[in-house]
Amino acid sequence: MSRVRRPGGPERSTVSLRRASPVDADAVADVLIRSRAAADIPASVHDAGDVRRWVGEQLLVDAEVWLATDGSDDSDVVGVLALTPGWVEQLFVTPEHVGQGVGTQLLAHAMQRQPDGLQLWTFVSNRGAQRFYERHGFVEVERTDGTGNEERAPDIRYAWRGRSRTP
Repeated sequence: MSRVRRPGGPERSTVSLRRASPVDADAVADVLIRSRAAADIPASVHDAGDVRRWVGEQLLVDAEVWLATDGSDDSDVVGVLALTPGWVEQLFVTPEHVGQGVGTQLLAHAMQRQPDGLQLWTFVSNRGAQRFYERHGFVEVERTDGTGNEERAPDIRYAWRGRSRTP
């Protein structure tokens, strides 16, 4: 791991990215559970056991899942990115690594993997995520009252037009 401090800015982590495999299911679930609990978003309607089952049985099967690891042995997972065609399904960073560039590295990887554009959902209450995505070129394209999500909480769909399209 290396850390870089920009003058007047926060400390930045440089992490390694690697594709997740089935043996990473618990680490992926841990990041999702911990990060979600610390975020300014509605509480999950699923308990930890449900999340762990979903990660192993669905997320790792249906999505391209990438891990940000911090450490020489690649076992300290500090961020998770899950992609499906055209969508960022999950992007979570452990609470102690928020603001250190991990999310930026994961999102840049997503944009590189899918240069024609991406969409994602975030809760209205998650202003930090909204600022993050807007800073990286995503724009709001839809707001809902939350009737379409499990938490029944208002949300926003963001889109990034991609590198090959003009604004």
